[in-house]
Amino acid sequence: MESHPDRRRESVWDYPRPPRVEPSTDLIRVEFHGEVIAETTRAWRVLETSHPPVYYIPAADVALAFLLPGSGRSYCEFKGEARYWTVRVGNRAAVHAAWSYPNPRPAFASIRDHFAFYAGRMDACSVAGERVRPQPGDFYGGWITSWIEGPFKGGPGSAGW
Repeated sequence: MESHPDRRRESVWDYPRPPRVEPSTDLIRVEFHGEVIAETTRAWRVLETSHPPVYYIPAADVALAFLLPGSGRSYCEFKGEARYWTVRVGNRAAVHAAWSYPNPRPAFASIRDHFAFYAGRMDACSVAGERVRPQPGDFYGGWITSWIEGPFKGGPGSAGW
């Protein structure tokens, strides 16, 4: 894991609510079962109080042949209805490993036709060459790097935050 000591530290408690979406030019990479599922320097990151960043990767930079529509939906009060995706490479699959917002609310229109991935369901995810740690909990999909400080929602005792 590469460390970034010169990078400005960020506290998730300084992130806004409602969330903010901003462009990222960091190299974002997602790997599963020996394949690069996504790689881009054109991601959007969504920042929300108590959550590590979630990176949304443009469809043009995702190997869509490895994504299969999943079942179920969820609803975010800020972004709208999410659709889930299974990542399948050969005989290995990660169910509900990615999600997208086909028709996001206007404030999040920039993430339309983009995909986010649960780092814990992939073999490796990285930001600027640093392998990320997944946000605690089974629901949240934030990516934790050395410059992101918590505590993070999703861990034990955080349900009421």
